[in-house]
Amino acid sequence: MSYLRPTSWAEALAARAEYPEAVVVAGGTDVMVEINFGRLHPSALLDLSRVGELRALGREDGHVRVGSGVTYQSIMRDLPGELPGLAAAARTVGSPPIRNRGTIGGNLGSASPAGDCHPPLLACGAEVEIASVHTSRTTPVADFFVGPKRSVLGPDELIAAVWVPAATGPQTFSKVGSRNAMVIAICSFALALHPDVGRVGTGIGSAGPVPLRARAAEQFLEGHLGETGAWESRPRLGDAVVDEFARLVAGAAQPIDDVRGSADYRRHALGVVARRSLMWCWDEFRGGRP
Repeated sequence: MSYLRPTSWAEALAARAEYPEAVVVAGGTDVMVEINFGRLHPSALLDLSRVGELRALGREDGHVRVGSGVTYQSIMRDLPGELPGLAAAARTVGSPPIRNRGTIGGNLGSASPAGDCHPPLLACGAEVEIASVHTSRTTPVADFFVGPKRSVLGPDELIAAVWVPAATGPQTFSKVGSRNAMVIAICSFALALHPDVGRVGTGIGSAGPVPLRARAAEQFLEGHLGETGAWESRPRLGDAVVDEFARLVAGAAQPIDDVRGSADYRRHALGVVARRSLMWCWDEFRGGRP
């Protein structure tokens, strides 16, 4: 097995072009588990842990550029004010050693429907910066996933960074599991309110073949808040509005029965967390306690 360990971004892209079959390792928290259990037998490993450029954070035009090598611990420490939904999701990942090693790029690259970072990135309208030796491009995170553990990444491409709009309103992330920590989500949900543009963002995890947005729920709530002037007057939301939003979120899921939970349970749980998430975010927006 070939082991490649570039120390610069240029070297990493060159190695990727030369060894397109190589399995990319960022923190190793997913890949090494698969190798240790004998489920993955790579002919080459491309270790990006020494590429310093990937661990950088930047700000530009109201967006935060999160390098693909930024760890969950860094997100929790450095971004709770600018990206509260993503920081909340990072807190739910594994244990402290996992959060110190695991990266946002690794989470995206694995393209798991249960990835914890995916719902808040969807809710925020993030974009993924992708590069090869020949070119670079960005794609909306909603278009990044094309199937279970499959993405739009080409064989010679790597994830450079994620561009996330800085929060202009409340955001939250909820994860349903069999325990409070070190668990793969049975389902998860993220909500982001964008009062500056009158937009609502959602993200659903572990309840479909890919991470999903609840677009009908977004459109319903945006319509209600816009037509009633609620963005400006900030009234209490009626139960009928909250219940309809929750129903539409649950209806957007495409779950299956598996060892972690049934499809019916996932739909029910998503409705519950969507209702709670909306109430939490709206109360915070109104000026109450989150």
